[in-house]
Amino acid sequence: MEQRHLGRSGLRVSRLGLGTLTWGADTDADEAAAQLATFVEAGGTLVDTADIYADGAAEELLGGLLDDLVPRDRIVLATKAVARRHDGPFGGGASRGALLSALEGSLRRLDTDHVDLWQLHAWDSAVPLEETLAAVDAAVRSGKVRYAGVSNYAGWQTASAATRQACVAGAAPLVSTQVEYSLLERSVEREVVPACEHHGLGVLPWAPLGRGVLTGKYRANTPADSRGASATLARYVERHRTERAARIVQAVVTAADGLGTSPLAVALAWVRDRPGVVAPVVGARDAAQLRGSLAAEELTLPAAIRSALDDVSAVEFGYPERIPHQPGRR
Repeated sequence: MEQRHLGRSGLRVSRLGLGTLTWGADTDADEAAAQLATFVEAGGTLVDTADIYADGAAEELLGGLLDDLVPRDRIVLATKAVARRHDGPFGGGASRGALLSALEGSLRRLDTDHVDLWQLHAWDSAVPLEETLAAVDAAVRSGKVRYAGVSNYAGWQTASAATRQACVAGAAPLVSTQVEYSLLERSVEREVVPACEHHGLGVLPWAPLGRGVLTGKYRANTPADSRGASATLARYVERHRTERAARIVQAVVTAADGLGTSPLAVALAWVRDRPGVVAPVVGARDAAQLRGSLAAEELTLPAAIRSALDDVSAVEFGYPERIPHQPGRR
């Protein structure tokens, strides 16, 4: 699998990441092991989790597989902090105490002495940004974190954080942001992606398959074994089951038919090769489904198909995102 640099850093990751949102909940230990083995055998390196996935069970499950199944040094291990884990004073948020407590918990569950990429899962308006980022710097200096990123930050938040890190001597630069990005969700192209390009952050799309909708499996009904039928994830999928989404899905299906491949591969190849994108992070029901995502590695979309998909899924740009460069004019 092709390897790409994450932002302007020296860290290289596979151009497809393995997500673990359902591990420890809908995905049991045996299936998680099969997915990890399949991913690594295909050349994948980036494995993404978070301290709140399945209340920490996803990290525990992943930690149990490292070294026993896959050598730790074969994996670029990414996790996240900020989201609330419990009601205690350090149970969530982006304060120094909460973040460093969350990191210690993640390291314990992952059974490792460091994470390769530590991501701030969300912006916390109740905590000064300087305090949050000083905690990130402390984590990097300690050696428990090798690289730092953010997730679900708006454009101005991304730029503010990246600027602070660039201007403070000895601060750890931010190398990535993880945001929802797919043919069904392109709003990050207005402000987030330009901010990342300007400040040198790589984009890691989550839900690159439109929460599963872009596979085409929801066109007629809701499969019993799908996320849309899951008690915990039905609302997560429902957001993209709209008339607009149906038009985009049909375009993806038509493109897949013409190329002799799957809608999944078309949708994944589209977002994988967008400007600024380093590695879409995909989740899978089982190893067989994951192999379908891995098949996209062989696919490069023809320019005509890419253009057609761009058009059918386009988001509206206006003031002030797109203004002709005319100095001196109001």
